Amino acid sequence: MRLDVVTIFPEYLDPLNVSLVGKARARGQLGVHVHDLRDWTYDRHNTVDDTPYGGGPGMVMKTEPWGDALDSVLADGYERGSHGPALIVPTPSGRPFTQELAVHLSERPWLIFTPARYEGIDRRVVDEYATRMPVYEVSIGDYVLAGGEAAVLVITEAVARLLPGVLGNAESHRDDSFAPGAMANLLEGPVHTKPPVWRGREIPDVLLSGHHGKIARWRRDEALRRTTTHRPDLIERCDPKAFDKKDREMLSILGWEPDPEGEPYGRFWRRTGGVEE
Repeated sequence: MRLDVVTIFPEYLDPLNVSLVGKARARGQLGVHVHDLRDWTYDRHNTVDDTPYGGGPGMVMKTEPWGDALDSVLADGYERGSHGPALIVPTPSGRPFTQELAVHLSERPWLIFTPARYEGIDRRVVDEYATRMPVYEVSIGDYVLAGGEAAVLVITEAVARLLPGVLGNAESHRDDSFAPGAMANLLEGPVHTKPPVWRGREIPDVLLSGHHGKIARWRRDEALRRTTTHRPDLIERCDPKAFDKKDREMLSILGWEPDPEGEPYGRFWRRTGGVEE
């Protein structure tokens, strides 16, 4: 995979040289190219922003530097044999970044990131490049940062760890929170390691039993428990067909039942009194 990032703060992307992403780069599994947007400015002040049409506070990033930068990045990529570019625009007004989207992006050969500052990039830039490639406007959460570089780091790490050979164990992400399949709408439960007793706190007996079926069931129940506690909205949206008999029994214990009247509203489960003490 090739990654290009155009930014006015290239040093912000230095963490891409460490940890799993850095190792993937060193092994040639991931090619990362960070570009300074100011290299495509032509005045002595290297201006990348201007006042917004229509008035209002803040500044807007200009079309010319972004257009010239993206044209140059695309030309370089095509010349080096890259293909299938997609533009990733980090913005709080974008679609939520999810594990499902991370999996989708990990299957693309070339991602180009445009982390903005100020009030964002002139909309015409996004509209222009949407005619040339897929554009993903992505939000990493319901909050606003000073710039999009932190979002680039988040998205890159989430995507890079899914590339073949990046993780030491290819199965490591199978049971992640939100992983496609059985964990698609669940949070991963607690994990434990040695020693078996620490400060008087013991490992759950089932994890020492060697019974793989019981261990798998315990982990599934703990995932359900954690999800109902921290993200009940995920349970509400789950189709009842996503849960087997044992799942339903656990959800009942945790105080949930299918909501036959909720489907028209995008809600499939409802909270009840529950029987858990």
